[in-house]
Amino acid sequence: MYSTLKAEMARKNLTIVDLSEKTGIRYNTLAAKLKGKYSLTLPEAIAIKNALEVDLSIDELFAIPSWSAPDS
Repeated sequence: MYSTLKAEMARKNLTIVDLSEKTGIRYNTLAAKLKGKYSLTLPEAIAIKNALEVDLSIDELFAIPSWSAPDS
């Protein structure tokens, strides 16, 4: 989930622990939300974007790839 976010984290050599410390979002909460167990709030998404210091929009950073089921 959030492949663009994960790519940006990798580019900056940031782990979820690092992102948690930079944003103030508890590690367990952040990990669960990045796995898609819970939704991110807008303030959390903004905090993550700011911590990463990227020029991407929130929509771009948190885009979920769409897929379609194969034809039967």
